[in-house]
Amino acid sequence: SCQTITKSENYLLNIDAASQARDRLKLAAENYNSYQKQVDSLASELYELRRSSSKELIGAIEEFVNKLANVPKKFSRTFAEYRVELRTFDEVVSAVDIRLHDIKVNGTAGTGAGVAAGAATALAAPAAAMAIATTFGTASTGTAIASLSGAAATNAALAWLGGGALAASGGGMAGGGALLALAGPIGWTLAGVAAVGGAVYVSHANSKMIEEANQKLKPIEAGICTLKVATREILGLCTLTSTHVRGMETNFDRLRQAAPKSYANFSAEQKSMLAALINHVHSLSELLNKTIQCEERKAA
Repeated sequence: SCQTITKSENYLLNIDAASQARDRLKLAAENYNSYQKQVDSLASELYELRRSSSKELIGAIEEFVNKLANVPKKFSRTFAEYRVELRTFDEVVSAVDIRLHDIKVNGTAGTGAGVAAGAATALAAPAAAMAIATTFGTASTGTAIASLSGAAATNAALAWLGGGALAASGGGMAGGGALLALAGPIGWTLAGVAAVGGAVYVSHANSKMIEEANQKLKPIEAGICTLKVATREILGLCTLTSTHVRGMETNFDRLRQAAPKSYANFSAEQKSMLAALINHVHSLSELLNKTIQCEERKAA
């Protein structure tokens, strides 16, 4: 016949407490994965916005301005400054591309263990790897994302996002471990009264599970806080970049349609539009390589 466990026995055997600890850890892991997907998506959006505006829109604007006669020299300086920032952006993308090639051809990125764990993800979505590298730039260790083990994959960014808590525990994501590897107790079966060894064993087994679950919960919760901050900051960069891109598109379309061939013949309104256009280019040059650095901050 089935055994009935009283409230008192349940308390002594730690069954409810162990179940709650396991559920908390499972929920934290699910939340972490959800926020991580948000960060991946926003980083990809920001990367595509930066790439398209710098490669296509600003290139077309520079060509337009260069064809005008009597253009103030300060406008040319703005485009020169932007090209410097664009080279830096392209260098990061190129570094990730080389890393991807090394993994594909040699099965290694030359940085030790953990590379293979991220290789499949990297090769499946190289644009995502480039998005992560251009969004986060530098790991908490000071090492460029593009040179970390598994750096071509999203896992490299997760190592950075985990911040000090994961790194200090000696694990983190840099070694190629997935989040759920942190959450072993999720799949554990709770020890019940029928377990071999009796009540003392059951109580001890469940207590051990509670302790391990709580230990694993801390770095995951810290990672969630950091991911929340990263989400807000990337969203802010996307919004600001989009604002400047829309401003460029509006002014550029109007100037292409009606502006004369010489700046000397521009109307006051057209000069104002061109100045605004150049200001947008200048602002985007300052934003192009701006990265998310939030490891020391606390999420609200």
